[in-house]
Order: sequence, then structure tokens, then C-alpha cells
Amino acid sequence: MKPEVYSYTLRVAASAIDSRNHVNNLKYLEWCLRAAEEHWLARATPAMLAQYVWYVVHHSIDYRAAAFEGEELKVSTWVASSKGVRSERHYQIERLADSKLLVEARTIWCLLDAKNLKPAIISDEIRNLF
Repeated sequence: MKPEVYSYTLRVAASAIDSRNHVNNLKYLEWCLRAAEEHWLARATPAMLAQYVWYVVHHSIDYRAAAFEGEELKVSTWVASSKGVRSERHYQIERLADSKLLVEARTIWCLLDAKNLKPAIISDEIRNLF
């Protein structure tokens, strides 16, 4: 089954620019995390949102090209795999004007019970959301 891709667009604000006049590397990570959170919030039921939280275990980011103030970017994410308590989510950030791939990233997430913060097995119900 092909994973569902969640995307949003943004315009690079002046506040995202670093001393080298391009987007600060940490902003790309923030945008990836935003995509993951929005995807979860859009697909999970209210019961799931109350019962579970996701914690980051690992991030990996490949920077392919720079983005600059005023550019429109598309941030996309999808769940590549889920097994046990862990889920691997992938991301791409591209510049809309020329479809240039700027960033490829992945995050390993761990599903936790919201009340006791202990790892929780990812059910088929959650896996099938994505």
C-alpha cells in the first residue's frame, strides 16, 4: 500500500534567514516536525490524540540546496514504515518556483502512552491512518 503524503506550503520569512543570508538549518527541521505534527493531528481520532504522544528517537537530514527569503516552499511527509513502537517518517522540502529538492530527511519516532509515557505498540488502526 502506498503511504499517504501530507504537504503544506510556506513562504520563507526574514526570521528564518541566518548570517549567511539563507534559511537556517534548524528551520528545515522545524518545518519537518510541523508537517509530522499536522499530519498526525489531521488523521488521528480524538481518542488517539488523548491516548498517545510521539517522541523523536533520531533525525537525519540531507541538505541539497539553500532556500532564501521570500521563496515558496513545499514541505511533504509520509510514514515509510511502522513496527513495534517505532515509526519511520520521511520528508522532502522543495522550492516551488523550480521544483528544486532542497532537503531530504527522516525521523524515527516512538509512540508513547500519554499518561505514563511508556512505549506503546503501534496498532493496525494507527498504522492504517497513514
